[in-house]
Amino acid sequence: MASKLMIIMANTDPRNGEELGAPFFQATVAAAMDYEVEVICTATAGRLMKKGVAEKLFVKEGSPKSVYEFIKDAHDAGAKFYSCTPNLDLFDMTEADLIPECEGVVGGAYVIEQIMEEDVKVLTY
Repeated sequence: MASKLMIIMANTDPRNGEELGAPFFQATVAAAMDYEVEVICTATAGRLMKKGVAEKLFVKEGSPKSVYEFIKDAHDAGAKFYSCTPNLDLFDMTEADLIPECEGVVGGAYVIEQIMEEDVKVLTY
């Protein structure tokens, strides 16, 4: 059985709050179950790794808990977050613009290598 879960957020659009709960909740649960968890935010979902973005987003209108708080919960449980390298250019960011919970940037080769050569299960959103 794999001991690592990679959650790739490529199709999740931050403009649709209801899409944002499940990936972070599942990251939190898997980390709490002592699995190694990495969440890779790429494409439009890469915006979530920029300071100030997730704080303004909510899974459900009227909820007191922001998407950033969901990210912090997952991080506190042990999940590691990464931005995809091209997102820095796409969203005019530098690594200094990334939220503190983001470990840094990874490229496509990292993702492919992890999936093909390591014992990793993948969920995509």
